[in-house]
Amino acid sequence: MVTTVRALAVRRRSILLAAAAALTVFDLSVKAWAATALSTGPIDWWPVALRLAYNPGAAFSLAADAPRWLLLAVTTVVTAAVAVFAWRTAPTAKLPWRIALAAILGGATANVIDRAPDGVVTDYLHTGWWPTFNLADTFIVGGALTLIVLTVFGHSHHHDQASGVR
Repeated sequence: MVTTVRALAVRRRSILLAAAAALTVFDLSVKAWAATALSTGPIDWWPVALRLAYNPGAAFSLAADAPRWLLLAVTTVVTAAVAVFAWRTAPTAKLPWRIALAAILGGATANVIDRAPDGVVTDYLHTGWWPTFNLADTFIVGGALTLIVLTVFGHSHHHDQASGVR
């Protein structure tokens, strides 16, 4: 029984981290493409245009005037905290919680990696009515909204061990 529980914990953690890593790689690949393909000008599609921008701040350009090292340090610490929380809860968390945590972790990690060399994050999705953003931002916001909805509607993140609910 203990071996089965440990194996399940390892499997769930591994899948969560692999999903987060895949989202990180995907976002960084799209950012690399955007930096090259959009350097000569935007691509106007409806409802979202592809327009290259570099954000020195956090979400919605918050703290854009803060020292670069400080913003990188804060976002790295927050990302590490998300990673620790995901690692600790993955063995007993229900699938929607694990998916949401993987999305948040993948997006946050991608933005930290993108910010590290020069203090800015590459943005490329432009609606005209919302600040320009990137896929990592959508992963973070989508994951956070999912966790909020699950919490508001009373969906515990832990399995009910007695009933075997997954």
